[in-house]
Amino acid sequence: MKQIEAFVDSVYQGVGGNEKEIQELKEEMNGHLLEAVHDLKSEGKTEQEAIELAIERFGGEQEMRSIVSQLFKAQKVFAKWVLYLAIAFLVISSTVFGVMWVAGEQNSHENSIVATKIFNLLHNKDNVSEDMKKEIETLVKGTDQISKVQIYNVQDVKLEAKSYNSIFEYVENAKPNYQFERKIWAPDWAFDLYPYGNGDSEWYVNMEVRYIDTIMTLVLFVGVAVYAALFTIWATINAYHQRRLNVGWVLVFAFLNVIGYLVYIVIGKRVQSKTIL
Repeated sequence: MKQIEAFVDSVYQGVGGNEKEIQELKEEMNGHLLEAVHDLKSEGKTEQEAIELAIERFGGEQEMRSIVSQLFKAQKVFAKWVLYLAIAFLVISSTVFGVMWVAGEQNSHENSIVATKIFNLLHNKDNVSEDMKKEIETLVKGTDQISKVQIYNVQDVKLEAKSYNSIFEYVENAKPNYQFERKIWAPDWAFDLYPYGNGDSEWYVNMEVRYIDTIMTLVLFVGVAVYAALFTIWATINAYHQRRLNVGWVLVFAFLNVIGYLVYIVIGKRVQSKTIL
């Protein structure tokens, strides 16, 4: 019926979206209207009355155009925000990872400087004086990542050479000549405390240092994982609207990400070209 077809065309006129999807929706609406007209005619209505009443019950041209337009607009907006959110997670997590990596490198450099200054204080000394202890404490407190300093006079190793195979074995069992320890913020779930040791023929200095590798890796992993999940959702929505969605494409989007979506686009264009030919 031409009047029904004209009504359906007017409802979807100017609606942006995938042409194949729009055509299928138009056919579905047309089918519902024809079914309604058939039912009304069976009730005794004339064909024209049945058509007008079916359209009226369906909502009318203006109301249906508004609903369809809002529907397509909502779908597009939702898909865009999913993509924007995915990119935001990737950018933010990568930025935070980069900042933390730089901070970690700075901490490592600072650890080296503190160790060097402590060795300079100990050079040619037989013991750790009270003034030296205060200077060492000041050096440690000037950092955020050093929680403990242990100083060993390794000249004593010569006296116990038969008992230990190396300086490291001696340090593990010996009591430090001096130790300074303080509390720093380092929850187990986010940070690791590792030894940082160095020595010469006179002294061995061992520091317990907070490393941010754990939380740094966690930030990057969570950010990339959320990005990948959101990107997969966005790509899946697009494939659904283009009536090409299947489990295979979802897996391709999930495992190959952007590359998978590019493959999807290329294959889609090839299929479209063959269809036209």
